This record gives sequence, C-alpha cells and structure tokens, in this order.
Amino acid sequence: MKKVYLPSLVLGILLSLTTQYSFAQVDGLPPDAVAGKCYARCLLPTQYETVTEQVLLKEASTRLEVVPAEYRDVTEQLMVKEGYKVLQIQPATFSTMTEEIMVKEASSRLEYVPPTFETVTEQVMVQPAATRWQKGRASRDCLSHNPEDCRVWCLTETPAKYKTLTRSILKSPATTREVPIPAEYKTVSRAVIQQPAQVLEREVPAEYRTVSKKELVSPATTREVSVPAEYGTMETKRLVLIGGWSDWVEIVCGTK
Repeated sequence: MKKVYLPSLVLGILLSLTTQYSFAQVDGLPPDAVAGKCYARCLLPTQYETVTEQVLLKEASTRLEVVPAEYRDVTEQLMVKEGYKVLQIQPATFSTMTEEIMVKEASSRLEYVPPTFETVTEQVMVQPAATRWQKGRASRDCLSHNPEDCRVWCLTETPAKYKTLTRSILKSPATTREVPIPAEYKTVSRAVIQQPAQVLEREVPAEYRTVSKKELVSPATTREVSVPAEYGTMETKRLVLIGGWSDWVEIVCGTK
C-alpha cells in the first residue's frame, strides 16, 4: 500500500481526532492493516445550503373606483306675475303666493366600500430535523485494557426549526353602495290677481324670471381596478450532505 504524507496542519488535526475518539467498536478496525503503521479517519460535518424562496404576503384583489355623476346647468323662464288687465277707474288687486320650484333633480351616488383583509400566521420550517452521534463515558466494568473498547455512543436528534410567518388574506372584496341624493327646490314668490280692474281695461303683460337649475346628464358609475399581490422572500436551510466518518487513511506515526 502506498503511503500518504499529509501537511503538518492536517496531520495535527487527524492525530487530535484519533486521540479523542476511537471507533474500534463502532465502525471496526481498518481492513488489511499493517503492523507498525498508523491510520486515522476524518469526521465530515453535515452540510446545508441556504435557499431563498418567494412567499405570498398579500393576495391579489380588486377595488372599485366611483365615477361621479355628471350634471349640466339649464335655465328656464318662470312666470312670476300673471298678465292682467288694468282699468282706469278701479285698479286690480293682487295677493302674494309662494311655491316650490325644483332646481335640481333627485339622483343617487355610488359610495366606495374598501375591501377587508384578515391577518393569519403560519409556521414555516426553516431547518429540518437531523441526527448525530454523541460520545459518552466508557463503562467502569470494562474488562478490556483499552477503555475505548467499552465506549458508549448515543444517537441524538436535533429538532427542526420553524419560523412564524404573518400574511394578509382577502376577507371581503371591495364593493359600492348607492346613496340617494334628494331633489333640490327653491321657493319662489309671485303675485296672483285677486280682482281685475274694471271699466277701462288695459293689458298688462305677464312677468317672467330666468331660473337656473342642474339637470342630470349621466348617473354615477364604478370601474374595477386590479390590485396586484404582494410577495416577500424567506431564507431556509436545506440538507445537502449528511456528515459521517471517512474511510481509513494511512498517516505518518508520531514517532517518525
């Protein structure tokens, strides 16, 4: 068998490992060993890799935007005093009367009701469970001259690690509700003839007033706007290589 000469740093590590641990009863001695030669095994640690993944924080939804109603200003001629006849001898008599004139028609508007969300939490595993061998004490009743022959090894388990993640989910989508808008009125006073003039008649024309009011052109509507989902990143550990002991390797003994 060809000898392998290792650097002094690696040789020191291997000699330290062979001094602290003996695996004669755990894994067996090196096969085809030659007297006068030294052998050692290396403990390879378990290897993990960090994985970054995308996590949904808030689901996609929609919201409704209200498009207000449109009005236009219109004018109309309102008679505020009726035409009458005037007599030269006895003038006419009048009384004042008031009435309600609609200046804005009744309508409705749509009110936006925003969506509601619910916050939920969940457990996400960031490191899986693993097992490893742990060296214990040698038995006091060992009959072998080498106490390492009675060494106790325990298989311990490292539990998995979890992380609490909080995210929002859509509970109720956005909606609208119709709110009625009452009509608007304006009080107008006008003179009403009670008794016309007599004897000589003279025509008195009626009097008019221009009144402005708003007329509904198009009612209020809604339009749907998409709200994209929100994402975040989370790092987890994934097992790449399970650790263990390497094969037996011949090294230079400490006396050489």
